[in-house]
Amino acid sequence: MTSRPSFDVVHLHRDDNICVAVRSLERGVTIATGDHAITLRGPVKLGHKLAIVPISKGARVIKYGQAIGITTEDVEPGEWVHTHNVSNGDLELDYAPATQVPPAPPPIIDRTFQGYRRANGRAGTRNYIAVISTVNCSASVCKLVAQRFDPALLKDYPNVDGVIALKHAGGCGMAYRGLAHEMLNRVLAGTARHPNIGAYLLIGLGCEQGEMDYLLDSQRLVQIGRIPGTPGQPPVFSLQDFGGTVKTVEAAVRAVAELLPWADDVRREPIPASELILGLECGGSDGNSGITANPAVGVAADLVVACGGTAILSETPEICGAEHLLTRRAVSHEVADKLIERVRWWRWYTGLFGVEVNNNPSVGNKEGGLTTIAEKSLGAVAKGGTTVLVDVYQYAEPVTAKGFVFMDSPGYDPASTTGMVAGGANVVLFTTGRGSCFGCKPAPSLKIATNTPMYQRMIDDMDVDAGEILYGRSVADVGREIFERVLAVAGGEKTKSELHGLGDEEFVPWTVGPVL
Repeated sequence: MTSRPSFDVVHLHRDDNICVAVRSLERGVTIATGDHAITLRGPVKLGHKLAIVPISKGARVIKYGQAIGITTEDVEPGEWVHTHNVSNGDLELDYAPATQVPPAPPPIIDRTFQGYRRANGRAGTRNYIAVISTVNCSASVCKLVAQRFDPALLKDYPNVDGVIALKHAGGCGMAYRGLAHEMLNRVLAGTARHPNIGAYLLIGLGCEQGEMDYLLDSQRLVQIGRIPGTPGQPPVFSLQDFGGTVKTVEAAVRAVAELLPWADDVRREPIPASELILGLECGGSDGNSGITANPAVGVAADLVVACGGTAILSETPEICGAEHLLTRRAVSHEVADKLIERVRWWRWYTGLFGVEVNNNPSVGNKEGGLTTIAEKSLGAVAKGGTTVLVDVYQYAEPVTAKGFVFMDSPGYDPASTTGMVAGGANVVLFTTGRGSCFGCKPAPSLKIATNTPMYQRMIDDMDVDAGEILYGRSVADVGREIFERVLAVAGGEKTKSELHGLGDEEFVPWTVGPVL
């Protein structure tokens, strides 16, 4: 690998009036792209845009062949194009539902991974025991219970990946059986019955609005595989019923100790790749996300779908401005309408708080070259590949469809990923340009870097360098590498975040509405 790309910029589409710097460029440098030879009027950093033709005030800025914003002043060739001279504007989108439904990819029928086949037929890629808090008031107790089972104690249970505490900030101060309550119940139940959870127990305070009995009954919670001689209901604990912190911790520790031999009594076996469910996430995105890592993940997602598996795209605020690319490839008008309804809901919801969806690009996103939510979204949807959109799910709903699907969620990475994992994702592909260090137990998270300088700087956290695409490697080749890594990780290979022990604190259920 050379120390720098063999070219200075990439021009992504013949209609684009900008190009993107693939390394930091100084003022006065002359760059060539297509028929254009342009001298830079100022410095342009890696991942940022510069004009290749004059763009008049009020004209559309085009990237990926799509509008990403409107200029707020005249822009000359060689000039830096960013937030100082571009706004998101009010872009008109043609949804054209179900008008560009792609054909099914050629099937892949011979790929497998070494996973765990659960008694209910689902396939796991990890085998954890989870200590799940129903309310923040019991979060510390869950953590204390899990801390009692360190690696030294678990050495006699080699098939158990660990005892994890899944705790959160909610569970009370909400309308009983209201939207926030039902969303949280879906997350807790979806996580509890996740195929990467070999056994679990639930701990609450006792007086919270998120009532334990309602969670058990409404979600029909039983252990994933029933312990012989037990009725199948998971162990449940209430601090108030058990007499406080110490007594509850000791009782829960005894329960985990009883679950360990049973949870350990599993073995990996060959499982068809059709059982893979990918959660597709991007965080700390930059101007190269939509050029390298995201389309490479899209290739991997297409390969999983070709195997008969599932790929979940999420983060509704981060498809705004690009949702028309998804509605056009929706399998039906009904599926397209479900997605449009979610986008419109988000515009209404953010407006209640005086916020615009275009507030989404973070300070770090903008520092990395992203200017508007439309630009961020056009790059983000590339993670979804090219296959037909077969369904749209509410947050943390169980994902049952095979193929490419969408799940409603916020753009906040921990909350979005928590929803996809609760919905069934057993491997997460997480692209990052700025360098997000993210784990998400109980699902392994592969970190895919959008640029090589960050990959090299943060090599202890990054799993794949998609920045090699800027050095001439093809998107398809990197996508195939990611697909092979997915199979290896699903079969037990540790990701960088797992080697660091990350993932317990990133369990962040999303809930909406007032805290009462």
